[in-house]
Amino acid sequence: MISYNIYTNETSTEWVTFVHGAGGSSSIWFKQIREFQKHFNVLLLDLRGHGESKPTLKTAFQKKYTFESIAHDVLEVLDHLKITASHFVGISLGTIIIRQLAEMAPNRVQTMIMGGAILKMNFRSQILMRLGNLFKYVLPYLVLYKFFAFVIMPKKNHKNSRLLFINEAKKLYQKEFIKWFRLTAEINPVLKWFRQVEINIPTLYVMGEEDYMFLPSVRQVVQKHYRSSKLFVIENCGHVVNVEQAMHFNEAVLSFLKNQPIKKASAYVAPAQFSN
Repeated sequence: MISYNIYTNETSTEWVTFVHGAGGSSSIWFKQIREFQKHFNVLLLDLRGHGESKPTLKTAFQKKYTFESIAHDVLEVLDHLKITASHFVGISLGTIIIRQLAEMAPNRVQTMIMGGAILKMNFRSQILMRLGNLFKYVLPYLVLYKFFAFVIMPKKNHKNSRLLFINEAKKLYQKEFIKWFRLTAEINPVLKWFRQVEINIPTLYVMGEEDYMFLPSVRQVVQKHYRSSKLFVIENCGHVVNVEQAMHFNEAVLSFLKNQPIKKASAYVAPAQFSN
């Protein structure tokens, strides 16, 4: 099971689960924990190979990771903690994991908060992925990661976010980075499906106005999925909205969550198993 931390609120029965992006860890949510714990029980996850979730014998011999298998890791923690449903907050690639989870087990996902959401790989990001695939066995992964981080978060006000993710990425292993990078091979059909199909779960996209690689496609999807989706754009902010503009991010997300109807907790039922 992947590593997790919980912060309980004795007056609430609702949960908020935070899912970081590739190369990060649960530590990127340090500016959210205190504010969200005032209203909810908080669950922080370290995705496989990240943070405290060190590679296991099971994952070490897996040649390929899939979005479904990684989403199943999250479900496994929910099952273990007997959390029937949760609000989910993700950043960057973590938003894809949440959307995949909503496909697999929609009854477990009360709302989706998509920070720095990835819904389409534009021309520049496609070139980045091709360069990464070309050099992933030649260059140390940290060199590639620093390059990607600078392209996605190029401005001076993105520096803290950029350094945070680079420092977290140092904890990865080369083989683990390659397994995650291989996910890009299946990302385009997955994202195309997500763009086409509106899922009946309240969704808030929180994007930085300077997130030039991913904001345009999010605007288009929100216009199409207007029945379930809303967009909040933060000024003077890049890709990692929860770090760069934590106060605005927290206010927007908490306001959205407080306006959602409280669902009564249902009896816990273990879901059907998904193959890895």
